Amino acid sequence: MQPSFLKFPARLARHLLIGIAMVATCIAHAEDPWPNRPVTVINPWAAGGPSDTIIRPITDQLAKRLGQAFIVDNRSGANGTIGAAAVARARPDGYTLLFSHVGPIAISPALPQKLPYDPIKDFEPITQLVSSGTVLVVRSDFPAKTLAQLMAYAKANPGKVAYGSVGVGSTTHLAGVMLSQLGHVEMTHVPYRGSAQINTDLLAGQIQMAFVNIAGVVPLIKDGQLRALAVSTLKRTAVLPDVPAVAETMPGFEVNSWYGLMAPAHTPPAIIHKLQSETAQILKMPEVAARMRENGLDIEGTTPEAYGQKIKEDIVRWAATVKAAGIKE
Repeated sequence: MQPSFLKFPARLARHLLIGIAMVATCIAHAEDPWPNRPVTVINPWAAGGPSDTIIRPITDQLAKRLGQAFIVDNRSGANGTIGAAAVARARPDGYTLLFSHVGPIAISPALPQKLPYDPIKDFEPITQLVSSGTVLVVRSDFPAKTLAQLMAYAKANPGKVAYGSVGVGSTTHLAGVMLSQLGHVEMTHVPYRGSAQINTDLLAGQIQMAFVNIAGVVPLIKDGQLRALAVSTLKRTAVLPDVPAVAETMPGFEVNSWYGLMAPAHTPPAIIHKLQSETAQILKMPEVAARMRENGLDIEGTTPEAYGQKIKEDIVRWAATVKAAGIKE
């Protein structure tokens, strides 16, 4: 029979071997290449709207290039803040991303309601994908055929012209506020959860006008269901060259928006830069670039650093706009 002190090293050796095996397993998992399972991209706008036409071609290509599904999860409401909040709370492992927009990231911080997230501290910027303006549309049988005629109609019918937006403080809301102020007219704001619902009510005559993302209404304009009166960009857009800019009638009017990708704060830098690199290459693909431009979008594909700086600058700029507009909702 061996003394107990001779048995101890063997017992210790077994424990050491088990510990080494566990460490090796952890290292193996830590070194698993990203992504090794499906990635969820939360789109904070309703399904079927213009945001889907932007993000889905990109997620389709990401899936092909990276070998894992990129699932678009539409979580609309509260001007995009519901979806953004879900990403802010998610694990920073690269498997939950935000299809970000100027509304919930740069405009909502200026609104009275307290946000459930900090747009700077709770997210990692990945890239600004595209930028775009909006187009002012009315139903094809609406009396006004020009912006000047719309303003005259609104003056003659104070409060009776209702305009839709995708939420309080959205670019589509602020565009309406600015139009009312510059035109010295009274119009009624009707917020919706997404552009698809706005289009439905426009066509049904429930509202009279709306500033909507160009991407979502080009087909309705081309087939004559909606009439485009003006675009919110400083100059005319290539996709609607015959539609004047609001600024041609009201100097100084300009409302632009952007879309991008963000991740929860503390997501590993390697994942951030991989996503930026892949999306930059995707945006250069002829079929993707053509589809974006057909929808009135300008391709950006910026670095995380440039996108982060853009967000900070826009938070300051839109805060001044919201204050000047006197929005207290």
